[in-house]
Amino acid sequence: MARPPRAVFVTLLATGVLAGLVGSAQAVPGSLQTAASTTAAPPVLEPAKTEGVAPTAAGVQKALAAVLADPSLGKHHGVYVYDASRGKAVFSAGTAKPYVPASTMKLLTTVSALETLGPDHRFTTKVVRSGNSIVLVGGGDPLLVSKRPTDPLDFPARASLQDLAASTAKALRADGVTTVTLGYDASLFTGPAANPKWEANYLTEGIAARTSALWVNEGRLSAGMAKRADSPAQAAAAAFAAQLAKLGIKATGVKPVAAPAGAAAVAQVDSPTLGDIVEYINLHSDNDGAEVLLRHVGLATDNGGSTTGGVLGVRATLTKLGLDVSKARIEDGSGLSRTNQVPLDVLAGAVRVATSEDNPKLRHLLTGLPIAGFNGSLKERFAGPGTATGTGMVRAKTGTLTSVHSLAGYARTKSGTLLVFAVATDSAPPAKALDARAALDRATAALAACGC
Repeated sequence: MARPPRAVFVTLLATGVLAGLVGSAQAVPGSLQTAASTTAAPPVLEPAKTEGVAPTAAGVQKALAAVLADPSLGKHHGVYVYDASRGKAVFSAGTAKPYVPASTMKLLTTVSALETLGPDHRFTTKVVRSGNSIVLVGGGDPLLVSKRPTDPLDFPARASLQDLAASTAKALRADGVTTVTLGYDASLFTGPAANPKWEANYLTEGIAARTSALWVNEGRLSAGMAKRADSPAQAAAAAFAAQLAKLGIKATGVKPVAAPAGAAAVAQVDSPTLGDIVEYINLHSDNDGAEVLLRHVGLATDNGGSTTGGVLGVRATLTKLGLDVSKARIEDGSGLSRTNQVPLDVLAGAVRVATSEDNPKLRHLLTGLPIAGFNGSLKERFAGPGTATGTGMVRAKTGTLTSVHSLAGYARTKSGTLLVFAVATDSAPPAKALDARAALDRATAALAACGC
């Protein structure tokens, strides 16, 4: 259950974790300066400082020994710990073989997207026109929705077909046009829309959608984990036609077409920034958003907009960032495939490279990770015995499949050291799933409490 009374406390702790990731971040301002102000406001929290004895392999091993002996973790479990404050690996155990990463795979996808496209990149959905024919062109916006969000606190602020239809109708009426033929173009992405490495029930049960460069509500036909459209692009075009009809524009002949070269754009809507999209995907473990970003990485690296192209792009980008992916098997962007195999040092490495002063454009990977016991996929965790020291001090991406549990992220220790970690099992007894998950929580809480 949620624990609202801790919210303010956890927020302050989380701010402390983020401040000065490797000793270089600026203090958080206490208030905005007015035009007449000439003196900077005092900081709320000073940047964290690394003090005291550096963590040692023996110290970390001692801190984790009891947790790593927990039988609920099964036979194949391990941990990798890196001292980001000093730039060196500290401890590892059980890392001889790679792991099924589950959703921690999203770290590899999202860090690659940030590296190749940059955090300020936006994806555009547009309408082009030639005479009385218009084409709805998908630009691969993973968070495009059918109706304008009404909650001002919704994050991130999403583009909508409703706004696109309003702009389109206005432009058409200005030219005296009230009837058009409507085509749709989702050709930005190529290859199979469904990943053959996924379990068959993922599509039928609404766990994942057929990936498309044009969709609304991630292909959902209704709210929640519900049935997805067989053709997300066609469903988006039908929804767009319905929006136009409400505005007095009749759209007929809805079908897939190639947008005419050089056709003038009459309206467009832009996605949130990629940085905000990455934060959303990792906070909520959004499978569909991760699959869209995988294809964008493929396009950005000139490998094409298919799953295969995206995987090639991710591998090339991670290698460019200095990670050794020679022992990794990458089959998708979300981690849904059980045939994925990733070494723990690579999972931790995606976080490690984002902490570097040389990679400021990767910071959204860090700031978007769930906070232990507070939000996202960690909101309901870190509530059991031995986890209190991790509350608010651990930020990590979760991974969960049957018998698979993983966490990869970072924690600030009592001495101010920033520890990057990956801890996982892919052999937990299904009946012990909650116990295995709690063990990982205790492991990362032990790192946060470590004076090692």
